[in-house]
Amino acid sequence: MDQRAQQRIARICEAARDSRALRIEVLAELRRVVGFDAYVWMLTDPETSVGVAPLADIPPALLVELPRLIGLKYLTAVNRWTGLSTRAGRLTDPARSRLWDELLHAHGVTDVASMALRDRYGCWGFLDLWRVGGTFAAADLAFLDSFGPAATAALRRCQAETFNGSATPVTKAGPVVLLLSPTLDVQGQTPEVHQYLRLLVPPAADNPPIPASAYNVAAQLLANEEGVDDNPPWARVHLVDGRWLSLRAGRLGSSGQIAVTIEESSPAERLGVFSRAFGLSDREFELMTYLTSGADTRGLASRMYLSENTVQDYFKSIFAKTATRSRGALLSRALGGATE
Repeated sequence: MDQRAQQRIARICEAARDSRALRIEVLAELRRVVGFDAYVWMLTDPETSVGVAPLADIPPALLVELPRLIGLKYLTAVNRWTGLSTRAGRLTDPARSRLWDELLHAHGVTDVASMALRDRYGCWGFLDLWRVGGTFAAADLAFLDSFGPAATAALRRCQAETFNGSATPVTKAGPVVLLLSPTLDVQGQTPEVHQYLRLLVPPAADNPPIPASAYNVAAQLLANEEGVDDNPPWARVHLVDGRWLSLRAGRLGSSGQIAVTIEESSPAERLGVFSRAFGLSDREFELMTYLTSGADTRGLASRMYLSENTVQDYFKSIFAKTATRSRGALLSRALGGATE
């Protein structure tokens, strides 16, 4: 195992403050040590494990089939990131993978190494490395395992960085809607969708934006319907400047169409990601939810059946974890200025 590469990746993870830059730098190190022909490194909603922010380099021929690729990824149980342990896996039995059997093998892919980036606060992403010719060896998987904990902690810290403390109120303009066919092809959208998508996944040059986040939420709906996974088909994703969006997918009656709604995340939805990103305990998260209702120390103590001194101790712990000094600053950071 390349110890120098391990050390370089550890330094990258320790210094990371932006999830995209982190992934690009780590992938460069991985390419030198492990070697691969294509990759998909997806951020996920920590609660639902649904993908939201992809970084990928796949063959151009597969870009044309992107909706099908994402749909099959969610419908494949083999090495699915929601079922993987913290150890990396590979396609020891490729024919059991719907993604490989129905799509990837036709494009020359011979093996896929997969890893989930998960800790006790949630799933923060997953990584797939593809090889065209050959397979991943045990040493390759061991190297992936070696940096998993550091990369997971770095991704969680990067998500925490998106809560920049801005108290500027957000103008709510949604929801906006993207209509997909049962096979996830785009069939219609409201005008605002284009603007949101360009911010979520900036396209190259003047190319139109790719609705990858919407595909992922819709694919999770398909996974629900086929009994592959019961996580809900919704996810929260950071947009820009401390703004968070929530995406949800649902069927439109007998038409079979899938509607994906995109709207500003509610205060409660933001708080859920905030608490996980900063590693708050269950009781600290409970305290935060009561705090958003405007309760004072006595009210908080009464609701949680605690002494007022214990409530103050909880706040000290939360302030330390979130680098805030007051309840007002804490709410501003968690809710983006929205307190209703």
